[in-house]
Amino acid sequence: MYDPIKLSELTERIVVRGAQRKYHRFRFTRFYGGSATADAVGCNLRCIFCWSGRAVRNPSATGKFYSPEIVADMLIDMAERNGCRIIRISGAEPTIGKAHLLSLLDVVDVYDKIFILETNGILIGADRRYAEELSGYKRLHVRVSIKGCSEDEFRYLTGAKYGFSLQLKSLEYLSDNNVSFHPSVVSTRGENLRIVEKLKELGIRPSDIEWERLKLYPPVKERLKRMGRLDEMGDIWER
Repeated sequence: MYDPIKLSELTERIVVRGAQRKYHRFRFTRFYGGSATADAVGCNLRCIFCWSGRAVRNPSATGKFYSPEIVADMLIDMAERNGCRIIRISGAEPTIGKAHLLSLLDVVDVYDKIFILETNGILIGADRRYAEELSGYKRLHVRVSIKGCSEDEFRYLTGAKYGFSLQLKSLEYLSDNNVSFHPSVVSTRGENLRIVEKLKELGIRPSDIEWERLKLYPPVKERLKRMGRLDEMGDIWER
């Protein structure tokens, strides 16, 4: 098992160079009714259902470095050409490289676009100041992807030593700082009610929880088969 904070530090040395950060793809997607998307490189988790492949598992050999200004220009241009108001970072963990992310938000916050930050929340939960800094952006919405409904399930899904409590802390800190957010939960063990009660304690209504459905891409299916876990994952796949 690995330490996700230490993996964050190691990954940042690979995917961040000064103000620049690595991305491997820019694309228009159907998510959120249409969104201009930048797929980042590098993550601090190794989820067994992850679809990102090389961008997560081999960041040193994947992607190119881009400045915040170039990323912003590409996302805004793509959104304008496709007539959408949503821009986002996906595919890895965009909170790695905080200076780059905040600079990117500085640029895009002046546009009439909604910026969706998709994150596992671990670095926000580990540092309350991160949420404080995010609170300054009026067009930001944070989607926190919670891995499981308990610390045990989190370890099962990610292989990390810890992190579930940091994910919940990130929700607390975002709420305390009036940052727009919602939790998205991957649940494989039928413990939904357990996390619903935990989130209620944080003031999060059940209707605000997104129950995440995953796409069973062929490489993910093969990985889970090799691990002997495909049949253990439950009904979490898109149909």
